[in-house]
Amino acid sequence: MESKARIKLVGKNPKELDEVCTQIKEIAKATGVEIRGPVPLPTRRLNIVTRRTPCGDGSDTYERWEMRIYKRIIDVAQDERTLRQIMRVRVPDTVHIEISLG
Repeated sequence: MESKARIKLVGKNPKELDEVCTQIKEIAKATGVEIRGPVPLPTRRLNIVTRRTPCGDGSDTYERWEMRIYKRIIDVAQDERTLRQIMRVRVPDTVHIEISLG
């Protein structure tokens, strides 16, 4: 790949991420450009531990909350027609997409 476009997908739901990845792969296959990925990056875990009673009365009980953030990277050969079709892909509100040309 001489020049490539790197597509970075970030979201909380891995199924939605995989659906967008398959759509991008299908577009790349249909147009006949070279593609690498999707490469799963390590999952980021955000933990929040809070005390149940705010006033401090009672026993020491805690609630634990966790949110996982999933990431995928796809490298596509930089082709104008392919990138225009990729930009038209319906992306859910919970998935953030970033395209960088390089």
